[in-house]
Amino acid sequence: MCTGKSSYTKSSPKFGKTSPTSSVLSSGSNGKGMNVTKAPPAKENKKPLEFKLHSGDRAVKRAMFNYSVATNYYIMKLQKKQEERLQKLIEEEEIRMLRKEMVPKAQLMPFFDRPFLPQRSSRPLTMPKEPSFGNVNSTCWTCVFNNQHYLYHINHAHA
Repeated sequence: MCTGKSSYTKSSPKFGKTSPTSSVLSSGSNGKGMNVTKAPPAKENKKPLEFKLHSGDRAVKRAMFNYSVATNYYIMKLQKKQEERLQKLIEEEEIRMLRKEMVPKAQLMPFFDRPFLPQRSSRPLTMPKEPSFGNVNSTCWTCVFNNQHYLYHINHAHA
């Protein structure tokens, strides 16, 4: 076809055949290196290839996917409701059992038909004693702390 520079061919995926559309041909036969341009060949009328769109298939698959997601969501919702119902029944049964086992802590009502008569105690009375604080007038007190013996001297001003 051409001898020299490479020609650029444009192809379209819609059409079956591609025609060589090179408009610039270089001829090296005249020896002077002059470029001779030829007119492009007339384009052929071509029929597009039969093509199949997959949008219908994708729509069906998407509908099936949406249906499966909705079904799974509905099933999960039902399971959650069932678990909540079962948990509520278990809690109510536990409360019922705790109420049966519960011991009343309230005091009993007194009997008003028999009046309360307090009785005297049989223990002897406590006899009071005089407190002994040691020698209060002393000016020197001792203290033992951590096995150490300390002396405190207090200065009293007597008037």
